[in-house]
Amino acid sequence: MRLCGWMDGWTDAPHNLERYTTWPMFARDIGPDSASALSTQNLYGVHPFYMCIEAEGQAHGVFILNSNAQEVETGPGPHLVYRTIGGRLDMAFFPGPTPEEVINQYLQHIGFPFLPAYWALGYQLCRWGYGSLDAMKTVISRNQALGIPLDVPYADIDYMNHYEDFTEGGNWTGFPAYTKQLHDQGLHLIVIFDPAVEVDYSSFQRALNADASFIEWARDDQVPHDIQDQYPMAKNTKIMLGNVWPDRNTAFPDFLDPRNNTDDWWAGEFAQFHNTLPFDGMWIDMNEPSNFDTGTYSSLEQRLANAKLSCPISGADSSLDVPPYPTQAVFQRDGEYLFSKTLCMLGKTAHRTRNFYDTKSLYGWSEARATYKAIPQVTGKRSAVISRSTFPSSGRYGGHWLGDNTARWEDLQTSVIGVMEFNMFGLPYVGSDICGFNGPSNEELCLRWHQFGAFSPFSRDHNSEGLPDQDPAVWPSVANAAKIALTFRYYYLPLLYSLHYNAARYGHTVIRPLFFEFPGDNEALEISEQFLWGSALMIAPALYPGQTTVHAYFPYATWYSLQPETYGQQMFSGFNDVKAPLSSLTPVFVRGGFILPRQAANTTTTASRLNPFEVLITIKKDAVSSGELYYDAGDDIVPNDNIEQHPRVHWQFSFSTSLVGGVFSGNCETCSTAVKPPTLDTIEILGYQSTPNFTQFKLDGSTVNLDMSKTFYDASLQRVVISSKNLISLLALKKKFTLSFSNNYY
Repeated sequence: MRLCGWMDGWTDAPHNLERYTTWPMFARDIGPDSASALSTQNLYGVHPFYMCIEAEGQAHGVFILNSNAQEVETGPGPHLVYRTIGGRLDMAFFPGPTPEEVINQYLQHIGFPFLPAYWALGYQLCRWGYGSLDAMKTVISRNQALGIPLDVPYADIDYMNHYEDFTEGGNWTGFPAYTKQLHDQGLHLIVIFDPAVEVDYSSFQRALNADASFIEWARDDQVPHDIQDQYPMAKNTKIMLGNVWPDRNTAFPDFLDPRNNTDDWWAGEFAQFHNTLPFDGMWIDMNEPSNFDTGTYSSLEQRLANAKLSCPISGADSSLDVPPYPTQAVFQRDGEYLFSKTLCMLGKTAHRTRNFYDTKSLYGWSEARATYKAIPQVTGKRSAVISRSTFPSSGRYGGHWLGDNTARWEDLQTSVIGVMEFNMFGLPYVGSDICGFNGPSNEELCLRWHQFGAFSPFSRDHNSEGLPDQDPAVWPSVANAAKIALTFRYYYLPLLYSLHYNAARYGHTVIRPLFFEFPGDNEALEISEQFLWGSALMIAPALYPGQTTVHAYFPYATWYSLQPETYGQQMFSGFNDVKAPLSSLTPVFVRGGFILPRQAANTTTTASRLNPFEVLITIKKDAVSSGELYYDAGDDIVPNDNIEQHPRVHWQFSFSTSLVGGVFSGNCETCSTAVKPPTLDTIEILGYQSTPNFTQFKLDGSTVNLDMSKTFYDASLQRVVISSKNLISLLALKKKFTLSFSNNYY
């Protein structure tokens, strides 16, 4: 039996059931420790869901809905013990029987993922440590000058005035004008926002005026007035003050406020700031929520001597902060408590109707929901929200990056697992900080990470303050490798976007492990360093220093290479050593029996979307090939979050072949006249065993004149390329088409 899941960060996958292991779950601000032989610390989010793979690939899943501190023990037998220290329990069982069906059933229960804007699938570049706007401009410009595809520059907390949300610092004069320049180039801007709001400036005052709710002390006598009374706005409140990035004390918005006052104020702050800085997406961090240097007290005198937030560890008020069994979330950290690095468990949330003890792990989820709801008011367009802390159904509102990783090979390797597992949790828009966040990266690691990261749905290079730059332009070899990998990504973005659309509409994964498609294959069950885009595209990245080949596993199927050196060649099933050059494309392969949409790549998605479509058809013996293409405006709001109401064209393609010839057909399953897709100009076929008669192509019965300078048949690779300008219209007015041709000698 294999067990996958149970995660609040990333873990080993599948779990080792031959040992006793306890996995704590309680949202916490702490980065992953991938260098340890086995790290079981609780990380940013909570996902109490697991999937079990039994004999012959039969799968089932179990979801235990609980937001309190909890833990799971796995061990021999196999067995599983679940413990929680509060709240309610709702349990759901998902019978599968295939792994993908288990996830589909789970997502029907918790909600389908959001559909990111098309531009949000482009490459993104960020760092904490831009000393000024000029520093940011320099980094962006040098990567653009090298022709590296780039869609989303970021600004971390550097851009703020003393780290206060909704402000600009003095070194960022001209930021709005630069944002307009980025927009003129077809780029988009994402900026960071933290939930904690300093309690002595206008944003906090507007919150009070709007009667927004904040996390509060339970009673007035618990309020440390020696701190509270320093702030006129907070003086006569029970708001629990903490310390995060701003210079002075902060308050934490209560996004569980059932009156929507807090959400309305939050959206209003975004909208007002957007009038100054027209950003396009929101990055929300520190939302476990994190608080710096949370202390303890056992007497009133001790509390008054501490200028930081302190929580009771004795007396009647300590029952929530020091419960009888605080779970492994505390036991594995000597001298710590449930409130360490966060707020006191006795705090009140949901407009004073709930204890923070019960709702802490919901904080990131609730902030993501409030931020997602704000988007229509702020930008008027579809966007993307990236959240650090997550909970079941967070994927309805945004995506996730895998947190403050470290620039080391182990973190690159576990990133593959993290991306696959968060797809199982309903957050397909996910990726790791490319090159690593903490610690200095190096040329080879950064190169390999870009080769992998180009295939993560969320693809962003990001590192920490005080470290050397690690954007692709720093090293010529990394710039070259990143350009190659990202150009391939942009070429196949219509496929990636279609997979996200399918996930948003029907509840499926975008990235999946090999065993999702081959659940009865015992070898596939053990593969954690390869993955699939949907059902068809397999990526086998190089993840180790000095590696020149990948010992890749090919489940029993028809596979074609898409690497330039071996393009179109069929691969043997089983293990193959495939070359993984530093100066070429990541090992990537396509499965026979599929039709993949693609589009010639430019350096932005804005420009790429103007190019004609292509399809890649892969032949599987004695089978019809199939595929689909979703296309829409790219950034228009989904009406009422109902994806079925969203204007789109959805083309379903099929291709069949015989000794006589081939037939490529399309059916527009949903056709909105408001959507104007480019034409389909090029068709490539891999595995076609006969020479087509290029003079006998007929579209809906009419002869087609092909561009013979781009049309050919390569008998050695059994590869066909068919091209003609405006070959097939994909407009809604044409809901079906059939392109047929005969082979020579027929």
